[in-house]
Amino acid sequence: MNDLPVPHLVTGTRRETADTVSLTLTPAGDEALEPFAPGQFAMVYAFGVGEIPVSVSRIGRREVIHTIRSVGAVSAALCALRPGAQVGLRGPFGTGWELERAKGQDVVVVAGGIGLAPLRPLVLAALDARRAHGWLNLLVGSRTREDLPYADQVRAWADSYGPLHCRATVDRPSPGWWGHVGLVTTLLNGARFVPENSTAYVCGPEVMIRATARDLLHRGVRADRIRVSLERNMRCATGHCGHCQLGGVLLCRDGPVIGWDQAASLLTVREL
Repeated sequence: MNDLPVPHLVTGTRRETADTVSLTLTPAGDEALEPFAPGQFAMVYAFGVGEIPVSVSRIGRREVIHTIRSVGAVSAALCALRPGAQVGLRGPFGTGWELERAKGQDVVVVAGGIGLAPLRPLVLAALDARRAHGWLNLLVGSRTREDLPYADQVRAWADSYGPLHCRATVDRPSPGWWGHVGLVTTLLNGARFVPENSTAYVCGPEVMIRATARDLLHRGVRADRIRVSLERNMRCATGHCGHCQLGGVLLCRDGPVIGWDQAASLLTVREL
């Protein structure tokens, strides 16, 4: 783990939605970060502006992809970068999804909006380790078709009859929408999993996380088998500043991925 930013080149950009961009980042020199695990994050530094935490959305041999939504000064600066620009990366930080927990079990991945970004490496890892698991399910929800990241990949997965059962839904349909309409939790009705032998991974807005966890528990998935990723204001990423404290948990150090058996009591107050 690096405490000082390591220079990385922007070697590729892809606009995912109107306000979301994926940056492919490759070490600018011989120094490189330690390998990321799905679910972990980096502190991404826009030179002269500042740094923000961003989960890794794809992991390559040397390069990583970070998908960034423009919501502030730093994220806007990062989204405006073009190939050849440089950023600084610190990391990897935090806990991962820990796919090994689901060995021999059905896997249920539930994503809301940009929450699909930190879950995508998990899905790809599960597909690579297909024989280690039972059914693989990816359930994706977004406000509209235009807000769905990786729309082409999600549709290709949804159209495939391969090992991944993928379904997508939106709150408000528009012309050309090919999926379902409604809350992402309604997609659990058609998912392929045995609750007593399943591990679920959930990321998205907190209201969606709570609703999904509640539904999974009602169906019989154990609380410690529901892994969720929580988001708070992370500044130091080393557990010293306390900005990301949630109850007794420092999310940059003890999270962002934790079990619902731990998260449930932390989220009893909405958007605490």
